[in-house]
Parts: sequence; C-alpha cells; structure tokens
Amino acid sequence: MAREQRRLAAIVAADVVGYSRLIGRDESGTVARLRRNRAEHLDPVLVKYGGRLVKLAGDGALLEFGSAVDALSAAIEFQQAMVEANRDQSAETALMFRLGLHLGDLIVDGDDLYGDGVNVAARLEGEAPAGGILISRNVRDAVAGRVPATFEDLGGLLLKNIERPVRAFRVHWEASAWRKPAAPEVTAPAAALPSLATPLPLPDKPSIAVLPFQNMSGDPEQEFFADGITEDVITDLSRFHSLFVIARNSSFAYKGKSPDIRQVGRELGVRYVLEGSIRKSSNRIRVTGQLIDTLTGNHIWAERYDRVLEDIFAVQEEVTQAIVAAIAPQIELTEHSKAARRRPDDLSAYEMALLARAHAWQGHDTGDRALLEQAIREATEALAIDPGSVLAQQTIAYARGFLLLLWPEDGEQALREAKVAAARSIELDSTDALGYALRGLCVLDGFQVDRYPEALADARRAHEMNPNDVFVLWCLAWLEAAAGEHERAIEHGHQILRLNPRDSRSHDTYHMLGFASFGARQYAEGVAWELRALNDKPGMIQPLAVLARCYVGTNDIRKARAAWTEGQKRAPEFFKSRLEGNSFHARPEDRKRSTTFLRIAAGLEDPTAADSLR
Repeated sequence: MAREQRRLAAIVAADVVGYSRLIGRDESGTVARLRRNRAEHLDPVLVKYGGRLVKLAGDGALLEFGSAVDALSAAIEFQQAMVEANRDQSAETALMFRLGLHLGDLIVDGDDLYGDGVNVAARLEGEAPAGGILISRNVRDAVAGRVPATFEDLGGLLLKNIERPVRAFRVHWEASAWRKPAAPEVTAPAAALPSLATPLPLPDKPSIAVLPFQNMSGDPEQEFFADGITEDVITDLSRFHSLFVIARNSSFAYKGKSPDIRQVGRELGVRYVLEGSIRKSSNRIRVTGQLIDTLTGNHIWAERYDRVLEDIFAVQEEVTQAIVAAIAPQIELTEHSKAARRRPDDLSAYEMALLARAHAWQGHDTGDRALLEQAIREATEALAIDPGSVLAQQTIAYARGFLLLLWPEDGEQALREAKVAAARSIELDSTDALGYALRGLCVLDGFQVDRYPEALADARRAHEMNPNDVFVLWCLAWLEAAAGEHERAIEHGHQILRLNPRDSRSHDTYHMLGFASFGARQYAEGVAWELRALNDKPGMIQPLAVLARCYVGTNDIRKARAAWTEGQKRAPEFFKSRLEGNSFHARPEDRKRSTTFLRIAAGLEDPTAADSLR
C-alpha cells in the first residue's frame, strides 16, 4: 500500500454566525455579500500571508498556512476588515465570522486535508464568539511574542468528537495595531469607479480562463516550469480572435488555491476554465488537463499526455488545439496553425528564459532593481546557449525598458539595449506580437516624441496580431495617450480591466487611465484613477506627478502641492526631470499644460496660470 502523505500546517476554520437566519431573510443578498467579502477581504489576506483556500462548504471555509504566525495574522486582519465592512449594517444583517486555529499534523489527499488537526480547528471555531478567534495551545506557543495580540486562557475545553480536552485561548487585539496605513492624500472624489468585485457577465463569444497548472514534481525549483507552460497556453489561446481569454495575471490570482470552478466563472466572467497539472521526472513529463463548464460544473474534456522531455512544445500545442476544438469547433483549420509559434530548440535554454521572465515580472511588480537586473543576466545566459531564443530577447527588452522608466539616469545605453533586444526578437519571430509591442514601448520609455508615429504603428500591429494580450493593449493605450489620442487610450484602459479583472498589476492600468484622463481634461477622473493606483501600490512614484497635475485641474491647489511634496521627497530626480519638461506628451499644448500645472503644484507659478489652460 502507498505510504500515507502527511504534513505539518496551521489550519484556520471559518464559519458565518447565524447563516441560516441571514439566508432566510435575504438569500440572494446574503450570498452576494459573502462573495464580495471573500473577494475584498479574505482573498487579499490569503495572498499577503501565503495562505491557501482548501475548501468552501456552504457558509464555512478551511484555510491552510505554512506558519502559525501567518495564520493568526491573516485571521486578525480578516476579522478587523469585517468590522469595517459591517459598519453600515444593522445587528440583524451584519456578516460576522467565528474563526478557530490549530497547528497540527494533517493527512494530505490531493488538494484536500483531513485528520485530527482539521477537526480541532473546526471545533474551536464552533466555540469562538461572533467576530472572535479561538486558538489551540500549539498556536499560542508558536505565536507568543511574535504577534501584537494577547491571549485569554480558557482552560481545557471538551470539544465534540475530540477525546481529550483541548487547551484553548481567546485572542484579543488592538484595532490600531492592525489598521492599514493611509496612502498620501487618498481622499477619493465623487467620481464613480467600476467595481471589480461584482460578478461579471459572460462575453458574446466563447470565453476561457486557464488556471495555473500545478507542479506535482515535488521539486519547488520546477515551479517556474509549470508556470511557463500555463503562460504559453494562455498566449497561444489569445491568438484566436474568436476567443475571449482572461489574462495571465488574473488567472494567476488563483495560484496555490483550490477554488470552486463555478465561483471562478462568476468572478472572471468566463464560461470555461482549464485546469491541469505537470509532473516532471528525469527526462519524462506528464501533462494533464481538464476543461470545465463553469455554469454546470461538468467536465467536458480531459486528457493526459506522457512525453519525453524533448517533446514539451508538441505537448503544449496538442493541449491548446484540443481545448480550441472542444469549445470552438467552428474555428477553421487555418486558425489552428496560428497556435504554433517558433520556440528555442534547447530545453535548458528555454527553462532559463522562463525563469528570467518570471524574475522580470516580479521585479516590475515590486519595483526591485536587483530582480530586473537578475532577469537580464539570466536571459543573457539563455542566449549564450540558444542565440535564437525569442523569449530571452523579449525579457531583456522588457527588463531594460522598465529599468529606464524607473531609473532614468541609466539613459542612452539602457534604451539602446532595450531597442536592440526588441528588434532582434522580431527578426527571430515576426509572427510574435509581443516583440512589436516592446519595440514601441522602448520609444515611449526613451521619450522619443518624434518617433511616436512608428511606435504607434508597432503597437497597433501587435494588437491586431493578438487582441487578447493585455500587455500589448496596455502598450498601445500608453502610446495613444502620449500621442494625444486620449479617448482611445481611456477606452482601451477599460478594455484591459475587463479582460484582466483580477490583475495583480492593475495599478499600472489605473495610472495609465489617470494619465489619459489628464490629457482629456477629465481631471476628477484622473484624480480618482491615480488614487486607486496609489491605494493598490502606495510605493509608486509616477502617479503622484499626474495626481498633482489633476488636482491643479480641479483647482484643488492644496492637494496638488501635497502630492508634489510627497513625490519630491520620494524621488527628487524624477520630479525634477518632469518639472523641466521631460514628459511623455507629444502635443505641444499637452506638454505646456503638463509643465505649467506641475510648476503650480511646486509653487513656482501662480495658480491663475492654469485658468486659460484648463
């Protein structure tokens, strides 16, 4: 018999207080609020503390964490968030949770967990007060002195179906110790912004989300390999104009979780979900995939592919073509051929380029210069093995471009290297849209205003080649906004948010929308978008410059100067260059308005100078 799989983990059991009563009063409203609270409050703490949703069961949930400190921190932050969420609710309608935590040895069965540890957490949850948290002694001993909270000893509790008394502690905390710090000047205007938490309607054409393939190899180092295969499937599916494909970042929001597929369909607004796994051993690989109808929960297609490692690209192409055949049989055979694209022949070079791409994305997400530079080194090593690696060249162009944007002092050399890499990627594969988009982005990063027309042509060509690629669309929108096509940029920004409703980098899109709104003289909307960007990523500096200009546009000079002061303090060279007229704007009137408004925010010009420009 196979040996039983076990692991030590911190388990959180959660349950809604008075769920039957709430459902009886307002069934649809209660369910909708539960979904909203999960998306707005539970999912963020899971991501922040590395937790995993093991299962949902009616009004309850089971969560797993690798650390007792992380588990309790997430539990407190969630309960604190629910206090804020219930402020406008009466005692009869408030959604309150009980939480129970235990640290123990668990039985692992695929994605599910069983055993005494799960039972103890569930029973502690049943004894917890509304809005409160009960923990076992194991958890108390592990977190004591490491979490800003105190623990009330309840003694040994006799819990249902637990043979021994369980020493339990009630958790107490000060709300001020767990309150999120406020972003600078984040008083949002009355302008309404679209909510991403509400269920999304299905598009008119077949729609699909590809969830991150699970790495079943038992080797954490192969995680990037599984992620790379997932991204390739997403990219190849996106080439088909007849499909609506959810972008990579929204799909990867579910990484490490075991979500309810019907809920995924509602959250992302898709009819189909592909999920699968990859098991790599020695020189062989097994890829499994299954296609699920999110409306019914039925599995409408499943397949397993066993191949030697050299056939990995053939496996990816077979999976993609099978999915397309299952959900869109009307697609002509000629469109199937578009799924195939050129790839490096050397697998080790491909693996290295995948790793470089992962580090480039991560470096951009976090603003980490070291990670961007590491990505460039790894991509260069991949090219040393395989000079024909398109992926490696694209990674260099991407990383160099963002180094130039975030650290402009790198200057001409970074711009030249980014442009050479983008051009080389197009030479290697002229059918890959990303190369054209990156070549256009290099022109923008380098403030080469006279070359915007050709950069726009590159971005539009890329968008025609792959209309579902949100990064391509983001590049196009930025170039349109910079070139003065503000309304088109705003339209494309909203399209990005629809294609990618749960993007971990939505702050970039919000910032682009703020920039385009300033160009369109929609100043209140620009303020709202830039505040949303800062709320999502308080460490960003670029939104503060646009925010200062938009506040001048709304004639709120005090807030404009506060935004300017904050930006000057964080990045003096960046703001100095903007004050000197270093701007993305191509049109002279936009450049003049941009510089004048920023000088007013800096206190260098009288506010009346804006009157004739608004």
